[in-house]
Amino acid sequence: MSAQHPSVAAVDIGTNSVRLLILAEDGSTLEREMVITRLGQGVDRSGSLHPDAIARTTEVLRAYRALIDKQRVQRVRATATSAARDAGNRDLFFSEAEAALGTRPELISGEEEATLSFRGATSGLGREQGPFLVVDIGGGSTEFVVGETAPEALISVPLGAVRMTERCIHGDPPTAAELAACADATRAVLVDVKREVPYERARLMIGVAGTITSLASLAKGSLRYDPQVTHHSRLQRHVVQELCARLARVEVAERRGMLAEPKRAEVLIAGAVVLHTIMQELAVDELMVSESDILDGLAASLRS
Repeated sequence: MSAQHPSVAAVDIGTNSVRLLILAEDGSTLEREMVITRLGQGVDRSGSLHPDAIARTTEVLRAYRALIDKQRVQRVRATATSAARDAGNRDLFFSEAEAALGTRPELISGEEEATLSFRGATSGLGREQGPFLVVDIGGGSTEFVVGETAPEALISVPLGAVRMTERCIHGDPPTAAELAACADATRAVLVDVKREVPYERARLMIGVAGTITSLASLAKGSLRYDPQVTHHSRLQRHVVQELCARLARVEVAERRGMLAEPKRAEVLIAGAVVLHTIMQELAVDELMVSESDILDGLAASLRS
């Protein structure tokens, strides 16, 4: 008889979105939710979480608690990442989040975030497909991890779709100079990545998180988010470049109509520039898209 695992709930409080995964005792998915709350609104500039962003996020956490209670979950783990790491008032947010969710979020380091992302992204893949380079483009940070069955080298850098939008993208649509500035800023950060992570060893790059899954949906012409369609699909570098140019030609209102997740319209251009620049600088022609990421790694940590 196989060992019985507890039912678990993982909550990932990111810079751009808040996500929930609930697994039953047999490991099947009971709930998987994502809401864009933009917790990191203005954090790169001010160093503080905006009251409106805190309110939006705690409202979602309150709704997640209702789902957790409904499913009678035995173990819950909530983590906060880049926006909370950068914010001087994160303890205030954590107290409000705990009141809403019933569990106090953990502030995890970029290194732990990278480890959890690797665990989620490589689940279900054979060792023979590796070594892997897992790239997790978030709202405020991007994690790079190289390894086969476990991380062997990793780095977390201050590079993300929300952060780069606030720093570089101001026009609607953005100007060529703004797009170039975003690419240049990305290249500057990648100097550390190239030095610290042996990316050349990887046989397969796996891309996770909203920027990459949104671009995968757009590449397939899908206006309905369907992880079964995007999971383990492939994105070529020239396609990412074409999608970036297509998004940058139109204003944000029109971009919303192009996307399966319209609320990503404000930050997806910067995210696409970041991804294309990463692929260009690391000489990656194609990546595998994974819908399994830090959220799945969190859930697995509760079941082990």
